[in-house]
Amino acid sequence: MRILLDESVPRALGFLIQGHFVRTAQTARFAGLFNGELLAAMKFAQNDALVTFDQNLPYQQNSSMPVAALVLVAPNNRIETALEFAPLILSALIDLNLGQL
Repeated sequence: MRILLDESVPRALGFLIQGHFVRTAQTARFAGLFNGELLAAMKFAQNDALVTFDQNLPYQQNSSMPVAALVLVAPNNRIETALEFAPLILSALIDLNLGQL
């Protein structure tokens, strides 16, 4: 699966999402895009899922999102916090479907 880490997600988390192709928004040249633009660019680039700390994403998008999204809910997005999500992300990716949030 092709995974994109949003700008809010520390890139070190990508090293723990083994078995998947993981890029950051910065390396994919998607930095600075707003959510709708980002999702459209991801679909065009054939990404499957977005990992983000942006808890507003579900409220800003309609029900037909072009890619799946994993919204990490935490008190902060520091690297120590983000790394704790790795096992949960790997588990969620097993059954993730297009457009699922």
